[in-house]
Amino acid sequence: MKRIHILGRKNHGKTTLVVELVEHLRARGLRVGTIKHTHHAHELDTPGKDSHRHRQAGASVVGILSRGMSAVFWAPEEANETGEVDRYEQFAPHFAACDLVIVEGDTAATGLKVEVWRRAAGSTPLAKEDASIVAVISDDPPGVETATWPRNDLTRVANEMLKLIGLTTP
Repeated sequence: MKRIHILGRKNHGKTTLVVELVEHLRARGLRVGTIKHTHHAHELDTPGKDSHRHRQAGASVVGILSRGMSAVFWAPEEANETGEVDRYEQFAPHFAACDLVIVEGDTAATGLKVEVWRRAAGSTPLAKEDASIVAVISDDPPGVETATWPRNDLTRVANEMLKLIGLTTP
């Protein structure tokens, strides 16, 4: 699974950029998947609904299949002996047909990371603290050593991201 993480602090435009990138890359003929990472503990399935009751009864995996949308719920695997779980590999079969997977968030991931940053949001770039961030997407000078891509040039941002993951640009 070729994935890239879009990072940024709150209100710096992560979701807006992800949506724009998906639309742009789809228009170029690419199949794009997305994953929204959150560090909050959410119940993704609705308590009281049949699928939730199936999970509560002990089903390892529960699927919901409808005309408009399908979903699969599973509990994450336990950590291996080194204490690590590659949670993204658990998603890989579901994203196998995608040319690219864009993950919104997950600063702790080992994948490729780029940051969206806006001076107006009033916080410092994550790239000042995290050397694993390979580029900052911003129309403001972020004052970091890493590459900076102009936020107002979506084509360039998309091309740079595709280069990072080794895809030729259609």
